[in-house]
Amino acid sequence: MTGAPSAHSSTSADRSGSSARPVGRRVVVAGASSDAGRAVCAALMVAGAHVIALGSNASRLASVPASEALEIDLQDSTAVDALAARIGPIDGLIHLVGGWNAGRDDAGWGDLERRILHTLRNTTRAFEPALADSTDARLLIVSSTAVDAPSWGSANYAAIKSAAETWVRALARRWRKEGTAAAVIVVVRSLGRDGTPVQTLGETVAALWDAPAPELNGARIQLTGAGE
Repeated sequence: MTGAPSAHSSTSADRSGSSARPVGRRVVVAGASSDAGRAVCAALMVAGAHVIALGSNASRLASVPASEALEIDLQDSTAVDALAARIGPIDGLIHLVGGWNAGRDDAGWGDLERRILHTLRNTTRAFEPALADSTDARLLIVSSTAVDAPSWGSANYAAIKSAAETWVRALARRWRKEGTAAAVIVVVRSLGRDGTPVQTLGETVAALWDAPAPELNGARIQLTGAGE
């Protein structure tokens, strides 16, 4: 398949089997206007995917390399449910909505919970039926080395990231029997300057379809930068 399917057509090479690389696959990227999101969208576009970029700022989304760019508040579960119904069949969900703040206070906790965990729960619950219906689906989140070595100074962040990983592992377990979808966690210390290059993340995402779903499902992949 060389062209992207329409919103009402079947996906994944008419959904009859898997193929290497995400050619023609419909992949939703949440948090697409961030540096990481732009790199992931660019890598997926080069690999031949039909990229649906989601973000909260239309002006920032306008310059994201994507097949479609849709403005959405991912903290609004009703809006996310409606968007998932509108988008229809998909073969991938890449969740890159993030944030960071230090400390243990309630305000910081609430901010991180809304931005990271709440958006992850909203998007996965809304898009899971479509991912389960795909013949070769992928879900990916970016986690942190803080989960493995949490500090009291950033306990909020480590705890939220740990919860996000648990959510994804639960989805991986749900998909284990069918063997047609993979939920993957990528772990970095940081992204961008002095950390893992966002281009490396993009290449990792584009390569998710190179391995069979059963081999990838539940994987926790460490990505480190040159200086890490």
